[in-house]
Amino acid sequence: MKRRIPILAAAMIAFAAPVHAQMARAEAARGNPPPAVSVVVSAARELVDTVLVTGTLVPREEVLVLAENDGVRIAEVLVDEGDSVRQGQVLARLSRDLLDTQVAQNAAQLARADAAIAQARASIVQADAANVEAQQALERVRALRNSGNATEAALEQRIATARTSQSRLAASRDGLAVAIAEKAQIDAQRRELQVRLERTEVKAPRAGTVSRRTARIGQVTGAGGEALFRIVADAEIELEAELLETRIANLAAGQPARISISGRPEIAGAVRLVPAEIDRTTRLGKVRVALPRDAGLRIGAFARGSIEVARRTVLAVPVGAVVYATEGAAVQIVDGTKIVVKPVKIGLVADGYVEIREGLTPDLLVVARAAGFLRDGDQVRPLLADKAR
Repeated sequence: MKRRIPILAAAMIAFAAPVHAQMARAEAARGNPPPAVSVVVSAARELVDTVLVTGTLVPREEVLVLAENDGVRIAEVLVDEGDSVRQGQVLARLSRDLLDTQVAQNAAQLARADAAIAQARASIVQADAANVEAQQALERVRALRNSGNATEAALEQRIATARTSQSRLAASRDGLAVAIAEKAQIDAQRRELQVRLERTEVKAPRAGTVSRRTARIGQVTGAGGEALFRIVADAEIELEAELLETRIANLAAGQPARISISGRPEIAGAVRLVPAEIDRTTRLGKVRVALPRDAGLRIGAFARGSIEVARRTVLAVPVGAVVYATEGAAVQIVDGTKIVVKPVKIGLVADGYVEIREGLTPDLLVVARAAGFLRDGDQVRPLLADKAR
């Protein structure tokens, strides 16, 4: 039933138009003046095309701050939500009692390793001296054996003693290498403990504003747990809005925007990011509009506004002056007292006006509200729109 109403209305208009034209010609034949029509002058006008957006305020970049020590109790929390923080500022402190104990144990192990190294070096000195003495004794016995003053058994005994002393020297050197390696391992553990001690101070990796705090005194940190703090990096908040892909095609970074937030004056912004991907299901893309830093802006707040996508001075007429038919768009102009229908090509539509790209020239009298009962050649009496009021 709903579809029949426009068809019926169109039929009535089509039927009434020639009747009205005949009546107008009859009135003119009897000496009555032609009907008055409101006209405007075609002229250049600045048109601004905008895209309406609605969305939510979000951080430009959100920093998650987690505890890097697992299984450690939070001893102190130093900031709260809404606080501004510097890069490197301490946000919370973890308990270091257990770590202090481990550091003391590590210091004792390190001292013992130093003592083991000193002992191994002393052992090398002794073994080296014994080896030198054994080699000298072996040489003397060999000289005596060559002159026939020493037995073969005495020579063999000295050879065995020399080999034993060489083995002891090698073992002492290996012992020193082991002691040095053990010290290096203990020293690495010391450095690890120092890092863990430094991490008992949870610091801000970036300057910004604390948007959320989940850290609580007595809470035990754990791997994979929720972030202790969320920071809006550099306190930069922007609007995230979803737009249809047909409107996104007209957007570009840097385009100006005017954003309204409940309870606050309008804010000037600019498009920062045009989406590179469109959701396949919804055909929507997320646009980011950068906003000036303002302590009063709150993440999650609803906002609406408009983005200026085009601004140019063009020949324009009121939207109502354009009629549409199967042949295309047209406007009705008044040439003296006669209606002339001009086919046109239209462009930008904004602020109640439409751009005429082709078909019109400036300073023509255009029927402000194109009437379906007017036809090409009809006689009319033009009245400028402002005077018609």
